[in-house]
Amino acid sequence: MDLSVRLNRLQLKNPILVASGTFGYAREMSAFVEFEKLGGIIPKTVTPAPRPGNPPPRTVETASGMLNSIGLDNDGFDQFVAEKLPWLLTLGTSIIVNIAGKCMDDFPRMAEVLDGIPGIAAIELNISCPNVSGGVDFGTDPALAGQVVKSVCQSCRLPVIAKLTPNVTSVVPIAQAVAEAGADAVSLVNTFQGMAIDWRRRRPVLGNILGGLSGPAIKPLALRIVWQVRRAVQVPIIGIGGIQSLDDVMEFLVAGATAVQIGTANFYNPGLANQLITELPEAIQSLGATGPGEIIGCLHTQTTSK
Repeated sequence: MDLSVRLNRLQLKNPILVASGTFGYAREMSAFVEFEKLGGIIPKTVTPAPRPGNPPPRTVETASGMLNSIGLDNDGFDQFVAEKLPWLLTLGTSIIVNIAGKCMDDFPRMAEVLDGIPGIAAIELNISCPNVSGGVDFGTDPALAGQVVKSVCQSCRLPVIAKLTPNVTSVVPIAQAVAEAGADAVSLVNTFQGMAIDWRRRRPVLGNILGGLSGPAIKPLALRIVWQVRRAVQVPIIGIGGIQSLDDVMEFLVAGATAVQIGTANFYNPGLANQLITELPEAIQSLGATGPGEIIGCLHTQTTSK
């Protein structure tokens, strides 16, 4: 079965990607993953300058999920381009570079450099990280989010994906703004802000106090947002949130996602994405379809009167 999907200018060999921040720079996963089978790899977020990240503890397990407060720990854009990216581009799959910045100009500056490097499939703009202080909160303001996307689209020819935060009253206006600004797709959703408390010590568990909630606990919320954006905005969607089985993948596709990202599950089952790609054709065929494109957004919500 042809599993390829298209998100405007971005063509993927299949709809299963691995999410930024859960897969390192891929080298760590070499013993567990057949990279060339993946629909794409999104390495951990890179920023213009190196970042030490947030103070420990940075992660804590929660009921049906986990909280993380990594704080975009990375060695900086220049080192990523010089040392990490060349190897990533040899892996035989789509490499989508995830970038974040503190100010508006950071994004187009990095995008312009990436535009000159052959082999990159797309750029994902991280305008939605809930655990980073000191910068502009682009992702919660439709106008600012649109400006970031527009500035990147004007500075490079690569497909642009906007990764959006769920920590707003409604994601729809932000998705609409980035779509109108030229985004080829939106990634929905990043983590939900939360916290964990050690009541005996009367202290927060995370060193940064707050963290981003991911894992199965957020899947119903992520599905709701994917469905709402699909109904309201003409833009391809990459669904993220608690995917750990084939059923989860199919739910996101039927809700309206063109592709999905595997995130938290990579920590305890790094081979999951490969497994899901193998299982996907049978599930698609069970709906009488010949490819993923025929089931995207096929959810029936009409009530039947008796």
